[in-house]
Amino acid sequence: MGRLFGTSGVRGVVGKQITPQLVMDLGLSLAAQLGNSGTVVVGRDPRTSSDMLEGSLISGLLSGGCEVCRLGVVPTPVVSFAVRMLRAKAGAMITASHNPPEYNGVKLFDASGMAYTPVLEGRIERIYSGRKWRQVNWDEIGAVEELNVLPDYVGTLAGRVQLTKEYKVVVDCGNGAASVVAPLLLREVGCKVISLNAQPDGLFPGRPLEPSPENLTELCRVVRSTEADLGIAHDGDADRVVVVDEKGVVVPGDEILALVAAEHLNREGDKMVTTVDASNVVEEVVGGRGGKVIRTKVGDVSVAVEIRRHEASCGGEPCGAWIFPRFGMAPDGLLGALKVLELLNTSGKRMSELLAPLPDYYMLREKVPCPEDRKAKVMALVSKRLMKEFSEATGVLRVDGIRVNLLDGWVLVRASGTEPYIRVTVEARTPGRAEEILRKATKSVKRLL
Repeated sequence: MGRLFGTSGVRGVVGKQITPQLVMDLGLSLAAQLGNSGTVVVGRDPRTSSDMLEGSLISGLLSGGCEVCRLGVVPTPVVSFAVRMLRAKAGAMITASHNPPEYNGVKLFDASGMAYTPVLEGRIERIYSGRKWRQVNWDEIGAVEELNVLPDYVGTLAGRVQLTKEYKVVVDCGNGAASVVAPLLLREVGCKVISLNAQPDGLFPGRPLEPSPENLTELCRVVRSTEADLGIAHDGDADRVVVVDEKGVVVPGDEILALVAAEHLNREGDKMVTTVDASNVVEEVVGGRGGKVIRTKVGDVSVAVEIRRHEASCGGEPCGAWIFPRFGMAPDGLLGALKVLELLNTSGKRMSELLAPLPDYYMLREKVPCPEDRKAKVMALVSKRLMKEFSEATGVLRVDGIRVNLLDGWVLVRASGTEPYIRVTVEARTPGRAEEILRKATKSVKRLL
């Protein structure tokens, strides 16, 4: 399948890019990278292929001399938590996050619970491509231990939150891994909980896994009809959180990220990290609290790397993947939900009241289909094309893809690291201008295909 790792681990369609053999060899490669010893924590989401791939991954790890702690169906952040709690050498989560049910993949975590960096992924790539692993003798094969860490995880998170009000919360688990934790966790912190799609089901019949506004219409309706204080939605592995206000309106990811990050600042001049595709509202809100915003590549591992480098208080992506380093270095949608509740509780306001003063920005996103083998060529040519199309540009940022800053907005074009698309994101002060920028940008990209 060419290069193994994308923006968020190894991912693809089962039976095509992702096969049992590939995952077993990946397990062998991970074992070799770990020195053919040590414990690896393994979790999975409820996809129909996850059981099969879990067996393949564990087979590779065991035959490579590692011990395995099998968690079963858990959210991705629970794997990160368990690695730290058990002092394991590494962790592996079998998931394709928000992708459709035919997809699956593997995401790796180091001993600190942070996702593997590109440097570590490169080591795995070299071992895998060169088949430089070692299968141990029969009397050195590792063992498997079954462990339920969910009570520890829930207890630890719940112990960090003290709410003075009973909030009514509607939580949409999307039939994903959040189903085994989210309703319980919210009740544990004193919320009155209404659950939607809270039965793990690998076909994900309740709604598509991407927690986008068009996929959350039922959640919005239930929030309104039950007069709930808040709606919460998670993706397939619950490393992301999306918020619905008390009026049943999906809160833009950039705006809730800005509010939570500003609330989380420890002191004047404190830093937070976000990605190149986040709205300018983040700078305005965080800067208004005396904080500094650092931008990096799209992907939670890029955010985590910069958080560590700059000793930032928090970081996150507009998609709802937020990292709070005082708890852990992996994105945690369940912890994110608690942070939103803390924000409501501290402010004493409704979500819509917190959002009302924020400046108006209009962001549009479009995915342009592009075969994997064409991405590099398109991205090599798109910079010159965009600069010609937007001659009024005030600056260019090449942290990830190309972002062209304009007097009244910006446009970002980047290749997806998880899907066969070129992603186009634009922002402007008015809807009409945003549509105009998007139209010109997508036209430029399509001309290159």
